[in-house]
Formats: sequence, C-alpha cells, structure tokens
Amino acid sequence: MKFLRTLLVLGRVSNLPTVWSNCLCGWLLGIGYTGREQVDWWVFLMLALGASGLYLGGMFLNDACDAWWDREHRPERPIPAGAIREKMVWRIGIGLMATGMFFLCLPGGATAVLALLLFNTILAYNFTHKHWEGAPILMGLCRLLLILVAAAYGHTNTGVDMAFLHSATAGAATWVALVMFAYVMGLTLLAQRESVPGETEHWPLGMLVLPVILALAKDWWPFTQNVMILSLILALWIVRSVRWTWWVKEEKKNVGRTVGSLLAGIVLVDLLAVAHAPPAMAAGFICLFAMSALAQRYVPAT
Repeated sequence: MKFLRTLLVLGRVSNLPTVWSNCLCGWLLGIGYTGREQVDWWVFLMLALGASGLYLGGMFLNDACDAWWDREHRPERPIPAGAIREKMVWRIGIGLMATGMFFLCLPGGATAVLALLLFNTILAYNFTHKHWEGAPILMGLCRLLLILVAAAYGHTNTGVDMAFLHSATAGAATWVALVMFAYVMGLTLLAQRESVPGETEHWPLGMLVLPVILALAKDWWPFTQNVMILSLILALWIVRSVRWTWWVKEEKKNVGRTVGSLLAGIVLVDLLAVAHAPPAMAAGFICLFAMSALAQRYVPAT
C-alpha cells in the first residue's frame, strides 16, 4: 500500500483529470461536436490512454531528473526519502511515455507529428526546468500541444491524414490552445516560487485571467448566458486560488496550495473554451473538475 502511494505521488495522479479535460476539449473541437453527431467513445479512450501515458511518464521522469535538487530542497519527495530507487523511476517513466506514444500515434499523420512534438517538449522541460528560467514556456507548450493532438485525433480518427494542419478546425483549436498556454504558463511561474523563499510577483495573475478576458472579448455584447456564467465561475476560482499566496500573512502563505487549486482550474478553462457544448458534455467537465479537486486532498498536485 505504501509503494502504491509512492507511485501515485510520483505520477501526480490528482492532475490526471485535467489531462482528460484537455483531451475532451480538443477532441470536441476536432470532431466539431454540436450534440447531434454520433460519438465514438472508443476513439476518445485511445486518446485519453495515450495522453495519460505521456503525462504520467513525464511526471516520473520529472522526479528522476530532479532527484539531485530534491535531495537538498524537497527531501520528502519519494526518491530522496528512499521510498523508491531512482533507476526504477527512470524505467517506469520511459515505459509509460513509450506506451502513451503508441496510443497517440495510432491515427498517424498530423496526430503523430504533433504527438512527437509533445513528447520532445515534455523531455525538454524535464531536463531544463531547474536550469532555465524560461522553462514555464515549455510547460505551457505541453498543454498547448496536448489540445492540438486531441483536436487532430478527433479530426482524423483513423488513417494517415495531414489535412488537419490547414483546416478550419485547426484554427479554432489553436486559439483555444494558445489561451491554455497562457494560463498554464502563469501557474507554472507561480509554481517556481513554491520552494524558494521571497516575494511572489503579481504579473503572472494577468496570464491566469486571460482566458476570461478573451472569452468575453470573443463573445462580445450581448454575452451569451453560458459564457457569462462560466467566466464568472473561473474568475472566482482564480481569486479563491491566489488568495493563499497574496492575501494572507507571510507566515501563512501557501504557494503550493495556490498552484494545486489553479491546476484543477484547467478543467474550467477547457469548459469555457467549449461553453456552448450540450449540458451532458458540460457535466462531464464538472465531474473532472470535482475529481481533480478531491484527489488533491489525498495526492499532492505538485
């Protein structure tokens, strides 16, 4: 049981629902879902399995790459705490990423190309983020590429097809992916301060609220009811999240709690991107949001 928890902590499994949410958002954009189409959930399962493999493998490799740093700054992490051998973490991480790539590359074509870019971006982040201040850009790119992979998966379904890259679907998915890029980059900039003492800068907050601003700007007046409600919910969640970093006394500041809460908020950003999806699909996003927030009570998100 203790070893199982070690694996869950290494994989940051509390964030898995946000990965599935990115997949669902991109996939719905890729198939142009309006509620009347026949949905092939088997295809989505293959997509979710692939994304899960890449995410979990990337998290394992993240700890393996950071073992030297964790021994000094975060000795409670599984490797420095002696809960698991570093070599085993490397092996599990590589195996999971290979499995994820198998499922993501099944459609071939544009999907495989984008999946390969995602694979390399994950590796680049893991190997550079403790040495390069610009690493949050790579983390943002990981989520951006995941949404594009999901959209391409939904657009092509099966067979080798590069048409997605110059389709209208790709344009809509890219817009959503760029918004997600900004949000994730903002929360990653905050995460960099989790184990480093000192004042936390306020400017990443602008990147966090960008999804709300752009959603309202795109909808413009008169705002539709769905966009208004979801924008308000996301804005309130962001405020709730950042108060543990900026609106408490220094001794009570908890950047980790802020980052974990913002990570769960990724699902709300996805839902806002497909605000006009049928109620059944919206309920799916809400379930994923609840799963992520609840799982963080048992498995740390960072």
